[in-house]
Amino acid sequence: MNLGQSLQFAVAGVLANKMRSVLTMSGIVIGVAAVIILVAAGTGASAATTASISALGSNTLTITPETGQGSGGRGGGVRIGGGFLGGGGPRPVGPPGAAAQPSEDDRGTEIRAVQLTLEDAEALVDPALAPTVASVAPVVTASSVTATYQGASHEVATLTGTTPSYLANHDDTVQEGEAITDSDYLARSRVALVGATVAIALAGGDGRAIVGQPIQLNGVAFQVVGLLTAKGSSGPQDQDDRVLAPMTAVQDTLTGYGPLSSISVKATSAEGVPTATAEVTAILTARHGTKVPDFSISSPTSILEAVSEVNATFTLLLGAVAGISLLVGGIGVMNIMLVTVTERTREIGIRKAVGAQKSDIVGQFLLEATMLSVAGGLLGIGIGVVVGSLSIGGFQLIVAPFSVLLAFVVSVAIGLFFGIHPANKAANLRPIHALRYE
Repeated sequence: MNLGQSLQFAVAGVLANKMRSVLTMSGIVIGVAAVIILVAAGTGASAATTASISALGSNTLTITPETGQGSGGRGGGVRIGGGFLGGGGPRPVGPPGAAAQPSEDDRGTEIRAVQLTLEDAEALVDPALAPTVASVAPVVTASSVTATYQGASHEVATLTGTTPSYLANHDDTVQEGEAITDSDYLARSRVALVGATVAIALAGGDGRAIVGQPIQLNGVAFQVVGLLTAKGSSGPQDQDDRVLAPMTAVQDTLTGYGPLSSISVKATSAEGVPTATAEVTAILTARHGTKVPDFSISSPTSILEAVSEVNATFTLLLGAVAGISLLVGGIGVMNIMLVTVTERTREIGIRKAVGAQKSDIVGQFLLEATMLSVAGGLLGIGIGVVVGSLSIGGFQLIVAPFSVLLAFVVSVAIGLFFGIHPANKAANLRPIHALRYE
């Protein structure tokens, strides 16, 4: 019997009991669809996370003290160049209640509190010691800031006081209005850039109406000069729930003068991030006089690598869980095929009595099992691709081509693997016993 005849017998066998064939295929359908959908969910989540982290700037380093954080800088000369401005001369004392605490060094004790200073930031723009550093922006942050405007109020997640170069470091742009300038920084102007979340909460609509209007930040008036381009969310963190203002103005009104919260450094290129990290580490370690860095340096690239590894593991785990469904589906196929062999024992006996070879019987039942698995696999791929193209939970699912190919190959393999035992059982039946079977 040739392949065409075996295929004809197999098709007739599958169609002889349509409902049972459909139910047999359902396990494969669910398993294949589950593999594609869950891998699409993992791929979509990974892509969304990658986009959010990349929006932070692929070649930006953030330097933070290892322990403890303060607010406000300690002064230093005004410096223009290298994309960084620093505050000059002795600073005025901050507002009442501001965190203007002297460092441990200032108190003359032997205990040195870990801190980053404006002088540290200035040292990083040295073209000789740090040629891979493109620009530097010192950063102070104020906590528990409430923004109010015409009766509306909003708790700002992040209020950042920095220099104009911060925008370039973090690939920030202004969608309405204008950015803060060096003149704003030097003049200690109380101007601010607001994120979309803050603008919408205060002004409603698309938030553009807030541009040019005065808002109150903890009761201090700041003029909104621009609306930042929306960046979306990075996990639970809303990157648009923020306010940027000149560091000098923030120190004057909200934070007072103390260590920097962090220093933002932009490398000349994404490839130069490791070199820039080494340069920054060498400079700061030498300045702090420590053998072990008392600060940490993070970058979106390192975060992205860590998140990608986690996402890959997560996606693999999801695929493995869905693969269990395929295994269960395969067992279902073998179970039904064993039932089919039992029901068609007399048919097998007749075929062998008229000259059918063992290979003919094996081929027929193996083809039946494979047809059930392949048909189920194709249906599962269709369902998986349709569902995997949807947007669920705020992010777009992305169907990975390899998951479709893998699911189809596995469905075929399941048909072959789980069909071997029933086919061999049918082929090994002795004709005389098969013909006597009731």
